[in-house]
Amino acid sequence: MLRWVQRLVVGAIILLLLGTAAVYGVLSLSLPTLDGRGSSDAIESTVTIKRDALGQAIIDAQSMNDAAYGLGFAHGQDRFFQMDLLRRNSAGELSELFGEAALELDKKMRFHQLRQRSERILAQLSQSQQGLLNSYSRGVNEALLAQSIKSFEYLLTGAEVRPWRPEDSLLVIYSMYLDLQAGNFERDMVLEQIEQLYSRQMREFLTQPSPYQSALDGSEISLKEMAIPFLSPAKLTAAVPEIIAAREVGSNNWAVSGELTGSGQPMVADDMHLGLAVPIIWYRAQLNIAEHRVTGVSLPGAPAIVVGSNDQIAWGFTNAYVDTSDWIRLDADAKVVTVQEAIAIAGGKSHEYRFLMSDYGPVQEVNGQRYALSWVGHYDYAVNLDLAELATAGSVIEAFQIADNAGMPVQNLMVVDKQGQIGWQPMGAIAARTNPSDVAIAAEEFQAEWFSNEPQRPRVINPSSGRLWSANARVISTQEHTRLGDGGYALGARQQQIRDRLFAQQTFDEQAFLSLQLDNEARFLAKWQALLVATLKEQDSTQNLPLVEQWQGCACADSVGYTLVRYFRSAVMDTLFADIESSLATHQLSLGPIKRNLEPATWQLLDNPSVWGFADKQQLLSKSFNLALARLRAKYGEDTATWRWGNVNAMELKHPFAKQIPQLGSWLNMPKVEGFGDSFMPAVQRPDFGASQRFIAQPGRLEQAIMAIPGGQSAHPLSTFYRAGYAQYATHQATPLLPGTAEHRLEIRPAR
Repeated sequence: MLRWVQRLVVGAIILLLLGTAAVYGVLSLSLPTLDGRGSSDAIESTVTIKRDALGQAIIDAQSMNDAAYGLGFAHGQDRFFQMDLLRRNSAGELSELFGEAALELDKKMRFHQLRQRSERILAQLSQSQQGLLNSYSRGVNEALLAQSIKSFEYLLTGAEVRPWRPEDSLLVIYSMYLDLQAGNFERDMVLEQIEQLYSRQMREFLTQPSPYQSALDGSEISLKEMAIPFLSPAKLTAAVPEIIAAREVGSNNWAVSGELTGSGQPMVADDMHLGLAVPIIWYRAQLNIAEHRVTGVSLPGAPAIVVGSNDQIAWGFTNAYVDTSDWIRLDADAKVVTVQEAIAIAGGKSHEYRFLMSDYGPVQEVNGQRYALSWVGHYDYAVNLDLAELATAGSVIEAFQIADNAGMPVQNLMVVDKQGQIGWQPMGAIAARTNPSDVAIAAEEFQAEWFSNEPQRPRVINPSSGRLWSANARVISTQEHTRLGDGGYALGARQQQIRDRLFAQQTFDEQAFLSLQLDNEARFLAKWQALLVATLKEQDSTQNLPLVEQWQGCACADSVGYTLVRYFRSAVMDTLFADIESSLATHQLSLGPIKRNLEPATWQLLDNPSVWGFADKQQLLSKSFNLALARLRAKYGEDTATWRWGNVNAMELKHPFAKQIPQLGSWLNMPKVEGFGDSFMPAVQRPDFGASQRFIAQPGRLEQAIMAIPGGQSAHPLSTFYRAGYAQYATHQATPLLPGTAEHRLEIRPAR
């Protein structure tokens, strides 16, 4: 009997090993071919695609179109499923892959009709840009045809691999629009409803100007203490819902002139803050086009280097947060038409989606009122490929000329050149209308200038201080702010800290810039720490007081005190604004999009809590701290050792399949790393959000330039490039911008 049991166990093990080997073998067949020769009738001259130890793609070509073909081929080999998700996301076509679980998201995206807009815009692009997209698409599709078997994502989902089309690249750009600007129109709707449910006074009280101001010209919006609007104590809710703050999608960048570097060359730094997942959003690439060489990161799905250097200029971006949308309040007799679309669902089913369209844009109904959305993403100037022209720009001025008409989500372009100039200017689509509004406007206030891209761009070039900075807060003057509006600016503490660091030092090199990117000093939270210390002393707390007093003043991994301060601040805000949050929730809205802007109102209420029915300030603060403790215990248990910030804020980059099937996590996810940053400091980092790249460069000195990204080049888990570079990023190493020695070489010759 024992012998039979042993045989069964051995047999089961053998079957398991054979099954594992079979799966491994099938998946191995889907790995792309990185070496050899091929041919294509889509190119004019030979295109070579090499890869170094990190998997960075090095494209050698004789023309921009041939380089686009090579980049498309590399993207198609390494990241096609990611590209597929990006185009499906903005087009509202994810249900075809993931079933009804994605239906609500698809309906949200179909509201904007971005596939139809992409097709229309493609037809209006210049012949050169259409040619670029056609060459890129041919490269992507020929990479797919060269695979002997579909990539593992399609094997697991059983989905069809659809060819790449030129308009799909525009949809990828639209995915970035939605990531960077959806918060603008969500914020405006929240403010509109606050005004409708409460009053204009309440809306203005909740959005007072930030005390953390650091515009490039030094101008400040005047701060004045506003009267606290009355909130009936009878309305105050006993429940305290958690207000989930909207992600501050954006970035840091700054530049200094050659007078402030040891080399005499200007230097720029850039770290774009986005969602972090597997695969990472960016793809390292170098394009060698005849006499031009440009190195940086590209966005899979688009034929351009997004951030990088061509050795004549170096540039980076942060989200500009000027106002790019308005809601138009429609009268009951306003002309609207019903739009009906079929959304395909996996398994052969479909869903008929209906919504209203007006002359101003798609229509949403909230609290019985119809609103039309006018957003730059709905206009033909929203998207083009001018960004790709930065690859051959030779100066700051040339970069500015490209920036004037670029169709992309509006960004703060920070650029330096080899001649010694440094400059800043908004780059991307801005409506030329002159009446931006935080709340809905009447139909008669809508301006025809919405149909035109803003021609007058503010800019700063070669400031006398030799320093420029931006970090998603206002950098434009107060006069320009009135014209361009507020699209959800950051509170400004992070930007102010960067500015102060730049003025505290007189000489910089790449390592100094990297140290600033990793600066996790908690300057912003210092007054909250002092308030919590005072609160705990009143409670005569012996357990938590020492932890808070010894918090280290930074988002440091071993600090429990930092975690307590962070949770305390959030709980205080949740408690103070619970009634408003509950009212908004009845309309499927939240204070989340403006939570970071509640800081001035919060401190004013803490000085006058009785106005809103809180009889005792100490009781309010104690209740808030107890709420913070309850939330920590619910998430991390009773042991305060597990409340270390490094554990609470651990960086976890997960593959979307592993989120649905956790058993795949050890195979697909990146290793978990202790948290080291937070939200209101230069080192922005949350569990699945943070610096999607770290870039530092001086034109003419690119051998010292840095480009680190939190993940590998390939999306294939069996590729040697799947995790390549992640360890360097996670341990804050200065990964080089320029590629190393080529380890693979694929040559594609013209078929004719």
